Amino acid sequence: MDWRSVKFDWNRARAFLVTAEEGSLSAAARALGMAQPTLGRQVDALEDELGVILFERVGRGLTLTPSGLELLDHVREMGAAAGRVSLAASGHAHAIEGSICITASEIYSAHLLPPIIAKLRQQAPGIEIEIVASNAAIDLRRREADIAIRNFRPTQPDLIARKIRDDTGTLYAAHTYLERMGNPSTPEAVSKADFIAFDNTDSYINALNGLGLSVTARNMTVLTSSHAVHWQLTRAGVGIGTVPHSVGDAEPLVRRVLPDMAPITFPIWLTTHRELNTSRRVRMVFDMLAEELAVVPEAVG
Repeated sequence: MDWRSVKFDWNRARAFLVTAEEGSLSAAARALGMAQPTLGRQVDALEDELGVILFERVGRGLTLTPSGLELLDHVREMGAAAGRVSLAASGHAHAIEGSICITASEIYSAHLLPPIIAKLRQQAPGIEIEIVASNAAIDLRRREADIAIRNFRPTQPDLIARKIRDDTGTLYAAHTYLERMGNPSTPEAVSKADFIAFDNTDSYINALNGLGLSVTARNMTVLTSSHAVHWQLTRAGVGIGTVPHSVGDAEPLVRRVLPDMAPITFPIWLTTHRELNTSRRVRMVFDMLAEELAVVPEAVG
């Protein structure tokens, strides 16, 4: 091998590799425990040595250029080899560490995620987890979160999406409310009830009428943009609400309003940014979420 043809050092190659995997200089600097300006100078020096541009800036993050993508696999092999040298010397496996931000709806964040996060913390205690419980679609492209659990299929080409399964739900109401209503058992009777609406009232009315009901805006007596508040209002006997079966069936204060009605079906999609596919940490959490969410849960409290 002509060692004189190797025109860069490992520290600079490592700076490039970690920046590519973390998606930004700030995240890479935290991962390496060094100052961001120092890391940036190492990446710049590697670009100067190789005579290529490795990254382009996208918002607050970085995206690999075609030249950067071409070099990434080679540098990743170097990183793996360096890791094996370190492991051989220390006798210890390298732990997966760092922070992960997961966003999901309020209902999923409160009812589906906790047991999964408990398991994740046991398997990878070095990972710090932030959960953004929001019914709005947090923008992954702007790095507002690393992984999203959504009930719709993303269409942006720079996102990776995997459909996990279909979830189901139905109408629920407190026993006390249904008793006040005379325990309605037909769509006609239920159509006279009070409903707890979401902020997009027209869409909710259309969805309910698609189930065979006949409701109007007059039925929507309470409005909230929060799914968690919607559920608590349902439990309190304010009116009829809609939640997944795994949540509603676990609550002794409520019951299904029309047990024989066809369930409401909605998909569960797991989504992350395409660039984050190069992060071992994100890949590990993404794969674990996919495995755990694929299991239809028993009724959970």
